[in-house]
This record gives sequence, C-alpha cells and structure tokens, in this order.
Amino acid sequence: MAELQSFSNDGPWVLDVDTVAWRFDALRLRAIAQDRVPAWTKRRWFPPGIRAIKAGAILGWAVAGWALTDRRRDRSTSRAGLSRRVRDGFVRLGPTYIKLGQIISAAQGILPQELVDAFSTLRDRVPAETFDHVRSQVEAELGRPLEAVFSQFDRVPVAAASIAQVHFATLQTGEEVAVKVQRPKIARRVEHDLKIMVWIAPFLARRIELMKIVNLPAIIEVFAETIVEELDFRLEAANMVDVAIVLDTTGHNNVVVPRPHPTLVTERLLVMERLTGFAFDDREAMVAAGVDTTSVVRALMVSLLEGTLIYGVFHGDLHPGNLLVRADGTVGLLDHGITGRLSERERGLFLKVILASFAGDHRGVLEGYQGLGALPADADLDQFLLEIPIAAPNVDPTTARPDELMDEMRRVTKAMVAHGLKVPKEVVLYMKDIMFLDAAIANLAPDLNLLAEFAFISAYFASTYGETISKQLGIDPAMMTFDPSALLTAVGMDPEAEALTPRQIRAQREEVSAKLQDRKKG
Repeated sequence: MAELQSFSNDGPWVLDVDTVAWRFDALRLRAIAQDRVPAWTKRRWFPPGIRAIKAGAILGWAVAGWALTDRRRDRSTSRAGLSRRVRDGFVRLGPTYIKLGQIISAAQGILPQELVDAFSTLRDRVPAETFDHVRSQVEAELGRPLEAVFSQFDRVPVAAASIAQVHFATLQTGEEVAVKVQRPKIARRVEHDLKIMVWIAPFLARRIELMKIVNLPAIIEVFAETIVEELDFRLEAANMVDVAIVLDTTGHNNVVVPRPHPTLVTERLLVMERLTGFAFDDREAMVAAGVDTTSVVRALMVSLLEGTLIYGVFHGDLHPGNLLVRADGTVGLLDHGITGRLSERERGLFLKVILASFAGDHRGVLEGYQGLGALPADADLDQFLLEIPIAAPNVDPTTARPDELMDEMRRVTKAMVAHGLKVPKEVVLYMKDIMFLDAAIANLAPDLNLLAEFAFISAYFASTYGETISKQLGIDPAMMTFDPSALLTAVGMDPEAEALTPRQIRAQREEVSAKLQDRKKG
C-alpha cells in the first residue's frame, strides 16, 4: 500500500503501514488489554489495601461536607455542591480519578449538567512528571541514552495528562517530532485505583440520588474498558493508522492524522510527526487567517459519521485539546488513545438509530439502542415512549411555567432510571463526540443553517453509501430522508421553520435557563 493521503503532505518520513509490526499485533494486544477488565472491576468483600481506606475517607468527607451545607437546598444547588466536592476529592486522589473525572466532564447531554460543569475544570489540572522521570522512561523503552535518539528534547512538556505527557523533540536525523511518554508505574496505579472505585461505587450509589442517576458502577466499567487500551501506546499507533485508512478510503483530504514513527513506538513511548496549527476553539485567529470554519466542522461531522456507521472505527475523544486547525484549513486529529470500534451488527444498529432520528421514527431509535444494550432486552418500549418525551416534550419549554419545567425534568429522570437505561462504551464515545461537535458548531459556525446541513449530510450518505447500507446492513435507503420538523420539535422550535441555527438554539436554551433561575428565586 502506498502511503496514505490522510497523512500530511509534507511528512518527515514515509510510513508503510503494511510493514509496521505494532499494527499487525494490535488485535492480540487489544484482546489482552480487555481481558484485564473483569479482574480489575471485580468487586471484593474487603477494601483493596490501605489506599482504599484513604479514598473512602476523602470521598466520605466530601459527601459529609455536602450533607452539612448544600444537601437541603434546591435540587440544582444541591447537585452542584456535591459535584464540586467530589471533584475536589478526585483531584486529591490523583491521575486515575482525574481521568475518570475528565470522562465525566465530556458527557454533556448524557450526565446531569451540574456534574459535567463541576468536572469540566479537571482537564488541565494534572501536574507534569519531572524531566528525570521522563528521561528514565524514554531510555528504558528505547534501550539507549536519550541523546542517542534525539538531538534536542524539550524539558518542559507541551501537554500533561493523566496517563502521559507530550514533549517536543528533534531526532538525530533532523525530523521534528512529538514524543508521548507514559507516566512511571501508571498501569499498576490504574489497576489499584479501579479496584478501589469498584469497591466504593455501590456505597455512593445506594446513598446519594445523584449517583443513582449517574449509574456510577456502570460508568466505572465503561471507564475501565477505555483506559486499559490507553495504557499501551502500540494500540494508539495502530488506532492512528486505522483512522487514517478510513479517511484515505473515503477520499477526504481535509482531516489529517500525524504519522507514528515506524520504529520508535513501544508500550509506553510513542514518537510521532509534529503537527502545528491554530487551537481548535480559536475562531478569531482562524477567521483572520482566512480559514473557512464552517468547512472545518463539516469535515469533522462527516468523517465521524462515516467512520462510525460505514467503517466501524472512529476517534472516541474529540475535544479542543485533541484537535488543531492547520494554516491550510485541514484539521489535525491528535491523541488516538480512545478509539471506538463497532462490529458490522453494531454498525447496523447505530445506523438505525441515526436514520430513525432523521426520519422522526422514535420507536426505531429505541429499538436501535435496545439492540446495542442501552436498554434491557425486556424493556417495554411502548411504555417508555409514553413516559419519556422523545417524540415531543409534554410541555413547551419556551412557554411553560418554571414549575412545569422542573416537574418535567424530574419526570424524565425518574422514568429513565425506572427503565434501567445503561449506555454501552461505544455509545458513550459517540455521544460524547456528537455533543462536542454540537458545541464546536455553535462556536465556529454560529449562523450555520442546521436544517440545510443535515439535509446535505443525509443526501450525501444516501447517494454515496445507499447501496452498501442496503446490502450489508439490511436497512432500507428510503429511511435516509431527513425530517426537519422532527429536529425542530426536539429542540422546542416551530416545526414549520425554514432555518435553524446554533445561535437560535443557544437563545432558546438561555430562555429556558432564565425560567429555571426565576424558579429558584421564587
């Protein structure tokens, strides 16, 4: 195979993806990683070590502080107070808990907003390892002195996260690279912390309403399934190639992946091409440079849908820190440690959910999620439709009284918990990405007509993949008709409107928020 066109045009080396060993060993390594999950998430009768007692004390103190202060206040204030205290406890407990908090912070639209808001401050609060630790790790992985491989290596990392940190460097052969270095002994720390989380979670879930709604034990299990693969950088390098192959196959040249180095990839070290560009949320700088920001978000949206629904491989952790926009308007897709993978059956179910959503077939949406395991196999979908306002809200959020809005929110939450809603890993990753793109569109293209955009995407998929979808997944292409009234109704807008923009949606949400604030004051 010739080098993929989804790598940058001016790469520092040529990567022959058919010859790199770590790519063809990925299936075995991924299975080994997932085999760890049951042992790491099996609950024991007794606390797993002294650190469990410390974790219990820190989180117990957080709950006690909340019980003495915010617990008896209104629901939103109570949730916000508990969320802040638990977040602060996670910070004290270290990298694994911070990583879980970052997963929570990205789940806007899935988890309660107060929880998401509190944990959103965790993304940049992980202290970096010392350069001595970094040097030791690099030399242990490569079996050579650092200076034998790099002519220059920045002592201060450009980014520091829970699992690893990234340093800019220059190889002895002159190529400028980014070097991802795993934190020392992090795998053992993650294993031990997961065992502690699993032991503590049921206590919190039984005693605190917010944790019942969140379904904390289920979130920890999904977190474990995700983080075990992040601990092996050979899997990340393979993910980079797999995502690049999907982009190359679809013929899109507006999203690029950095090349991993063919020989400088190990379990705990990843050397890759260095990409530079605008911060993804810096719209002002992009517009000043002549970058079409609408094309940027469209490229990400289409590539996510194609990767998920057609090829079953997609980047599972989209956020501003994992994206940049290059001067030519192409999007650099970084950090592939979390990647979603779907079987053919799962792709069919995902596609059913998306197409049913476009067509306003709300029972079809529930059937798709039920097939994916988000709802119990014996769940009564007709009763679910009666109790959950999927087809249309029971109250109009733009005209309802504040007390009606509060009652509706409580009714929806109660019905979802009663039906045992559990969201599987790939659904969580996909929904996180969609929520991120929703926010990105609002920032980068606030006046984009979403009705026209979704109609374009629907027509694109029908013309490009209609036959494939029909033959391989058994889904009628006639379902690929976008129903604008369904979208307008879902967001509480006039179903006869001819346009819908992020700016209009934001204004509508602010109106609802203002009503809720009036309710609190009253």
